[in-house]
Amino acid sequence: MTSINTPDDRKYTKTHEWIKIQGEKAIVGITHHAQESLGDITFVELPALGKKVKKEESCCVIESVKAASDIYSPISGEILEVNNSLETSPEIINKDPYNEGWIFALRNFDSSELAGLMSALEYNTFLETEK
Repeated sequence: MTSINTPDDRKYTKTHEWIKIQGEKAIVGITHHAQESLGDITFVELPALGKKVKKEESCCVIESVKAASDIYSPISGEILEVNNSLETSPEIINKDPYNEGWIFALRNFDSSELAGLMSALEYNTFLETEK
């Protein structure tokens, strides 16, 4: 496996989501590993604005040429924003999973739940052991 540039400014889950805190907002997407495993992404079912989600709860679905996959919220909170550009261009996630390919943002989140998530280094180690 090639070395993946896993940004160290966010936290990671064992289900391959990432979360980045920006002030009162927590931005969520899937990792490079996840988009690579899924293959060409063809559809993203975005969560509803205002929906309250719990940590590790499925809140949206990504479909690809290979499979459909649930996306889980890394922490509890309320859906503040969704990346509407994914409705017409879901492949953005394949091209740029850590920036333009973000999926949703949370507000009123429980920051204490971040402690249970992995750092970039821990996530890369997890990927090595998952093989």
